[in-house]
Amino acid sequence: MGIDACQTHLIFLLLVSVAVLHAHASQQAQLEKFILSRRARTSSSEASLHGSSGVGVRSSLLAGYSGSDQSALKAADKIPALPGQPEGVDFDQYGGYVTVDEKNGRALFYYFVEAPQDASSKPLLLWLNGGPGCSSLGYGAMLELGPFRVNKDNKTLSRNKHAWNEVANVIFLESPAGVGFSYSNTSSDYDESGDSKTAEDAYIFLVNWLERFPEYKTRAFYISGESYAGHYVPQLAATILSHNIYHNRTTINLQGILVGNPYLDRYKNQKGRFEYLWSHGLFSDEVWANVTSHCNFNSSDAEACLRTTDWFYYGPVDPYNIYAPICIDEPDGSYHSSSYLPGYNACDYYPTVTYLNDPVVQEAFHARKTEWGGCVDLGWKDAPDSMVPTLKWLIKHGLPVWLFRYSGLPYLQNNQKCNEIPVVILKCCVYKLSVEISMPYAHSRPQGTRSKI
Repeated sequence: MGIDACQTHLIFLLLVSVAVLHAHASQQAQLEKFILSRRARTSSSEASLHGSSGVGVRSSLLAGYSGSDQSALKAADKIPALPGQPEGVDFDQYGGYVTVDEKNGRALFYYFVEAPQDASSKPLLLWLNGGPGCSSLGYGAMLELGPFRVNKDNKTLSRNKHAWNEVANVIFLESPAGVGFSYSNTSSDYDESGDSKTAEDAYIFLVNWLERFPEYKTRAFYISGESYAGHYVPQLAATILSHNIYHNRTTINLQGILVGNPYLDRYKNQKGRFEYLWSHGLFSDEVWANVTSHCNFNSSDAEACLRTTDWFYYGPVDPYNIYAPICIDEPDGSYHSSSYLPGYNACDYYPTVTYLNDPVVQEAFHARKTEWGGCVDLGWKDAPDSMVPTLKWLIKHGLPVWLFRYSGLPYLQNNQKCNEIPVVILKCCVYKLSVEISMPYAHSRPQGTRSKI
């Protein structure tokens, strides 16, 4: 598949704008908790989702609603304006629910923003935040790449000049059920979450969403995300391709996937994090030698490795934010940044939480009245140790795959806040793909240029 103008523009904005992405510690902590919960387990016997013609999706749901029902739902989902949004908003936005399991009453919430200019000619992109269990509305849309930012007054919005809907029509999906405004009427669903179920529900969401927005059925479609979306994105892509190839299903015009700082490999991630801390002088050569002498960073690691590395997970070091200011919570409920860095707000999460918990705002989004939170703990049943086999399968079937590491603009070049997955891990995983290197790795390229590993 060649790279057309839409793809080029999308990659350009992606690599320029990721520098301004800010994520609160709770999203990072969610991944930490997940990693910690799996450390005591032996190597997972769960197969990654790839190469199977038997990927099962509940066919009774794929038909969705009738065309007239979907047309009415689309009209009902349109958001005339969000509370406090600035004047001059020149794009359409929608919010609402798509049912993915009628029997259990499970529905996923989405927020969709079209491009301000030439929306009909621009691709469709689905954005997924990680966790697992973190909100693509609160983080992705309101703190990272969406069209608005919540101001310090907790009530008004300002435009994000780096918004991705400048080059694509973007869906922010809160997934799986239990995250953000997404829900199930069957409480046991929250204890039965996992990679495969998340991919299945997201696929059903897309099929039904495209019935609601039929003008996008033939549009070039991309899936993107960050952190644990290193699992979400490849597995959803594999589900889509499997149904496109092997099943008589609605064909989704998937043209590529893009994942930033992806969590791809359980053991490469563990080793890379320790190597990253050591290489940045956060612990001594002696500590590093002790870690490497007790840990093989594979399924053979014993209790001695867990004891040697427990300090990393329970200690005071924040490996995601070793240079940037942090947000300090005061006993009286106030908060402030530990220091000043131009263009960076360490406390931007709190206005977002207040805004999304405003009943008037929830009504405008067409969301159920509920207590919204950035991340939630779910019972996670399956997570393959590595996504590399799935990525290999996608590449084998001709799907372009972009893996990128967030880089900084000049005034943010030392900001490690967004570095959920250190570059050493990403390089290891890319090399495991055994693909041809199209461009030598380099750092500090001129702003706006691309670099591939």
